[in-house]
Amino acid sequence: MAAIQGMRGTGEFGTDFRPKNYRELFTLLEPNGNAPLNALLSMGSSESTDDPEYKNFRDELPDRVITVNGAINSASTATITIDASDDNKYAISGAIIINQTTGEVMQATADTTGTSLAVTRNIGGTTHQIADNAKLFISGYAAAEGGTSPTAISFDASVVSNYTQIFRTAFQVSNTLSSTYLRTGDKMDESMTKALKLHMSDIERAMFFGTKHEANGTTASPTRYTGGLVNSLTNVVDITTSYASYGGSGAGIMTEAGFDSLLMSTVFKYGSNQKIAFVGETVANQLQQMGKDRWKPTVVEGSYGVNLIRYTTFAGDLMVHLHPQFRQLDHMKNAMVIVDFPYLSYRFLEGRDTQLLENRQAPDADSVKHEYLTECGLELLQDKVHAYIKGWTARKN
Repeated sequence: MAAIQGMRGTGEFGTDFRPKNYRELFTLLEPNGNAPLNALLSMGSSESTDDPEYKNFRDELPDRVITVNGAINSASTATITIDASDDNKYAISGAIIINQTTGEVMQATADTTGTSLAVTRNIGGTTHQIADNAKLFISGYAAAEGGTSPTAISFDASVVSNYTQIFRTAFQVSNTLSSTYLRTGDKMDESMTKALKLHMSDIERAMFFGTKHEANGTTASPTRYTGGLVNSLTNVVDITTSYASYGGSGAGIMTEAGFDSLLMSTVFKYGSNQKIAFVGETVANQLQQMGKDRWKPTVVEGSYGVNLIRYTTFAGDLMVHLHPQFRQLDHMKNAMVIVDFPYLSYRFLEGRDTQLLENRQAPDADSVKHEYLTECGLELLQDKVHAYIKGWTARKN
């Protein structure tokens, strides 16, 4: 050991002795609030289940619209051939039927069970022809004085189901590392924080992109996968292929008028008049430009770190949030997932909501291992109230 005479200065000490003002805390680069869907669901739309498969009933009023199969040029033709459809059964004897295009009023003279519709034509009106593929809608029932009751008609709800999925995120630190001084702080605390964020990110992605499935369902160790929004919704619009319907001049292009039409015809056709749209960065840019032109975006301070931008339209209020994880996934940059929260629920198996399970290491392991475990899934109480818009790459004025 060398002897040193005189005053000592900091420059004489190397990094083995002096950390050189390292910030002795780690920072984690992550998306801002990387699980906003879960955050919003946790505000109230949560319910336990006592079985890993949970079911719900979906019901809706039928459209009661009938499609004509073959043009009819004579106003005296009293038998109309129609496309096969369950809606045909609502055309019972006495039902009033109106042609959407011409306004002709007809009345069914017999119960309809197949593809033949028997009617009295042109009630109280003038002579009309009926075009092929014309839409006829049922507009009530007219009974004769002193008549008997009509044929009973009813409809059943449909049953849908989903599964809870077991999410597990483990973290492990050796006892030697636990006893070692680190500039970034306690390694176990750091690992715990990162593991929880990864765990919640896994659940968030499953809620959007999971596919309902059960593997090895008849064995003692089945694996279940919860169905997410993207793969469960039937209300899907792809601007890559349907751009012409929304004013676009090419694949992925939609005009502002086209977007208005989309909101009216698809997004707000069913459900609440306020919905939340999780969007990718390209879609966010389109909406921002539209906001500058004519909308008045309003920042809505949210709970759990989720802030929303309100776009008010005649169709309803669209509450927009740029989803941080959509920015990480290229295929979601041009997408918008619109959620009607009263019709969405977070389901967790009783006693199996997110929890920290400690000391999962082997008995002879010279380490400490913990894990986060959640058994949960997504429940769509209704389908058509939500929407998935994809492939919107550009906006045309």
